[in-house]
Amino acid sequence: MTASLPVPDFVAYRAVRRGVRDLLRGRPGAWFHRVPACPEWTVTDLLGHLTAIAGRVLARHGGGPVSPAGAVAVPELLDHWDDVGEELDRRLEDAGGRSGAVMVMDAYTHELDLCAALGVAPPEDHAAEAPSFEVLVSGLSGSITARRLPSLRLCTTSGAEWTAGDGRPAATVTAPTHDLYRSLAGRRSLAQLAALAWSTAPEPWLPAFGWGPFAPPAQPGV
Repeated sequence: MTASLPVPDFVAYRAVRRGVRDLLRGRPGAWFHRVPACPEWTVTDLLGHLTAIAGRVLARHGGGPVSPAGAVAVPELLDHWDDVGEELDRRLEDAGGRSGAVMVMDAYTHELDLCAALGVAPPEDHAAEAPSFEVLVSGLSGSITARRLPSLRLCTTSGAEWTAGDGRPAATVTAPTHDLYRSLAGRRSLAQLAALAWSTAPEPWLPAFGWGPFAPPAQPGV
């Protein structure tokens, strides 16, 4: 990918919180909708997950108790997430701005899950996109290396490029930015992964897309 100044984690995380709030504003009927990318969760459950993760990361950075008081409906969860997030933003900034990358990736991925669940187009030029890609490419790279596979070049149709694995890439996979991101984040089935634009047969690399918390779903993902 073309070199650029890294986005500080606290900036990216603040953008995700703002994006999720905008998505849920004026949609009380959606609070208990299922989230297809996380089929065991409703929209409210997903937001509860985001606030819980924020609390854990804040505690690791020396923050105090973060359990939400009282109700756990969407408006209260959003307010609680902002309260925790604002303190977390300050601590991440003090830590140099690059100590919450996994949390940012998780939150941005779930923002995209919400977009899919609500039938809303994914955001463009999101501050969290680039740092989240870096986390996902790093995870895929480790998975490729652990399986002793040749490295893989990842390209978006808009011109961004990464290498996952060690050494000279033996294959290239190309997709629109959103589809490539969702593929790296365990939101695309093996059939969907194979249907991307590959320079050679994709089968050797498909198992590597299951790593850490991610696994391609059995059914086509969104």
